[in-house]
Amino acid sequence: MHVVPRSTQITFPGQYNPWRNSIEIKVQSEAKENKANTETIKAVAGFFQLSVKDVALVSGEKKREKTVCLKNISIRTVNAKLEKFFHG
Repeated sequence: MHVVPRSTQITFPGQYNPWRNSIEIKVQSEAKENKANTETIKAVAGFFQLSVKDVALVSGEKKREKTVCLKNISIRTVNAKLEKFFHG
């Protein structure tokens, strides 16, 4: 994911960026004191209807490019939700 901090609203998923090969997520928090990371995890958990405990930041703690691990959800369900969002 590509995180855009200090946005006017939280948006996940945002657009798919083929150049970065990532999905954009906009968060309102600034990238200080782990605030943007926390908001990112909450937004992803909300979209996939998971507990925040089921979303773990795998890499990118100090960068805009982040990788998350989703627990207690199948890859099939993840793909279906994203497919529905991006392609209706």
